[in-house]
Amino acid sequence: MTRRLVVEADGGSRGNPGPAGWGAVVRDAATGALLAERAGYLGFASNNVAEYSGLVAGLEAAREIDPDALVEARLDSRLVVEQMSGRWQVKHADMKRLAEQAHAVLPAERVTYTWVPRAQNAAADALANEAMDAREGVRRDHPGGEDDVVAPDEAPPGPEPSSRARAPRPSGAAMRFDGAEPLTVVLVRHGETPMTASKAYSGGAVPGPSLTSTGRIQAAKAADTIFRTGRTLWPDLPHPSALHASPMVRTQETAGAVSRRLGLEVEVDAAWAECDFGAWEGLTAAEIEERWPGDLRRWHVDAEFPAPGGESIEDVGVRVSGALERLRDEGVDRTVVVVSHSVAIRAAIGVTLGAPSSVWSSVRVGPASLTIVRLWADDQREVAVVGMPTDL
Repeated sequence: MTRRLVVEADGGSRGNPGPAGWGAVVRDAATGALLAERAGYLGFASNNVAEYSGLVAGLEAAREIDPDALVEARLDSRLVVEQMSGRWQVKHADMKRLAEQAHAVLPAERVTYTWVPRAQNAAADALANEAMDAREGVRRDHPGGEDDVVAPDEAPPGPEPSSRARAPRPSGAAMRFDGAEPLTVVLVRHGETPMTASKAYSGGAVPGPSLTSTGRIQAAKAADTIFRTGRTLWPDLPHPSALHASPMVRTQETAGAVSRRLGLEVEVDAAWAECDFGAWEGLTAAEIEERWPGDLRRWHVDAEFPAPGGESIEDVGVRVSGALERLRDEGVDRTVVVVSHSVAIRAAIGVTLGAPSSVWSSVRVGPASLTIVRLWADDQREVAVVGMPTDL
């Protein structure tokens, strides 16, 4: 029997023309199982060129899976669908070249083209944005079929239910004598900003700054790592089903990359904002020491000591502890991703362990790193991962 495959393809340009990228997925038409993901960064290009590029890559991926398959290509670009179906002429030189390239991948009689609403093309769109964020390509193959399965005429799958079969708790995990499952919180520090690079104190009292180009790449790589949670990484954990972030620009931009990868909306929670550094905002350690001799050292060691006009480490711990408890009270046996900041994440580790606040500053939490804490309904707690880099 001839196999049937579905190619979902999309492309985008931030400026049209502007920085552009494309994405494509291949699914089994009968089961909806995800078989391949592709994405690429084009540099400066138009939306139409990006959409055609995604189609070519998707058809090539389908050919790699089964060169004899019947393929339905689904795009939310009416232009590409009509031109590839032969109903509209292709006049633009770049699009004509790409259309010819697409026609050459598989015999015309084995490919049909279908327009779909944008909402039904979310997986390919997310990949295109991932490529634009990271400015590099993506190639992921799932020869056995990814465990997200949908009917072929439905939208791409959403978050997995927490009841899906998971691996047993691994050796070295917190001991439980019952089957109770905790809330899992994946804490993500934002990617690099200009102030991260200069080691200036960037707090929660001002919205900026934005991520640097390096920070955007870090955010995309962190998003890809988070996507693997509950699958190839930490298979005993539920796949993420909720996404929270502090209101700062840098965390919102990082959370945007995670949102596109996971298909989750971002919920803003000010409890996860960075420490308010008051008069130290924007200053380096040397500048703070020059103006307030000895105070910065005291702030790091004496967690009750506030920055002038700002917060102490313990102040951050109080609001972070409350945020963790609220998330736990809203439901266990699920994973919530929280995009936050170094002081807040250190505080979350400290309150989870019940460690003295004087040692919270000794934990390393790099840009775009992952930390995982777990809270049971009976208040047992576990720190599973601390400061894991995602940009290696």
